[in-house]
Amino acid sequence: MNKYLSFCFKSISLIYLGLFLAGCSSTRNIAYFHEGNRVDSANLVKLVGFTEPTIQPDDILAVSIFTIDPTTGAQVNQVASQAVQSSNNSSGQSTAINGFLVDKNGEIELSIIGKLKLVGLTTFQARELIRTKASTDFRNPSVQVRFANFKVTVIGEVTHPAMYTLPNEKVTVLDALSLAGDLTLYGKRENVLVIREKDGKKEFGRLNLFSRDLFNNPYYYLRQNDIVYIEPDKSKSAALNAPNRANLGLILSAISVLALAFTRIF
Repeated sequence: MNKYLSFCFKSISLIYLGLFLAGCSSTRNIAYFHEGNRVDSANLVKLVGFTEPTIQPDDILAVSIFTIDPTTGAQVNQVASQAVQSSNNSSGQSTAINGFLVDKNGEIELSIIGKLKLVGLTTFQARELIRTKASTDFRNPSVQVRFANFKVTVIGEVTHPAMYTLPNEKVTVLDALSLAGDLTLYGKRENVLVIREKDGKKEFGRLNLFSRDLFNNPYYYLRQNDIVYIEPDKSKSAALNAPNRANLGLILSAISVLALAFTRIF
């Protein structure tokens, strides 16, 4: 009987010790860009080339045409408001963005100038096309074109997951993460997922925030409607299960005390 109780006591003690060690979280490395060769004047990180995004149906374009006569310019710059999701917060509210909606045919309609097909063009190319068309009615017009609803979505283990509307089209994954308040301690920094739609198909890209090769990753620069997902690491599951482990530990401790008492008695 004594040998049996002693065996039970030792087994329970080993189980308890294993649970205790499993509950101890090791120090996690959260320093960015530390992997790879040391960066100095002779070993610079090469940046991937930025490719301008092209205009697609359902984009909203902010188009401004400036002429010598401000009255005619005001007539051309009449715009329609399109309601889109609020950008720089996670409240879920909607706000109105002024601009010209690109219809299903890839066209916008400007006062006086008429319909223009802009689908597939960059904002620079669209500006040149509008300037050419406007020159038939106005003398030396100045044209500005930009995306009014260039948005990306950041979800998962970040401080402020939300959809963000950005004022320019040259946006990096670091810009998006900074808007979202950076990753939480539980976010997987070595496996950031970017979900992108291209030609009606989903693309999936992975980025490692620890590596300096991040800057040469084709998904470093984000595109319109990209989704950035930060996956939780195993330590979050461990943290969520910590109360259960604590209760189990108390139960095993009680059993260990009882087993020890029995060994002393018998």
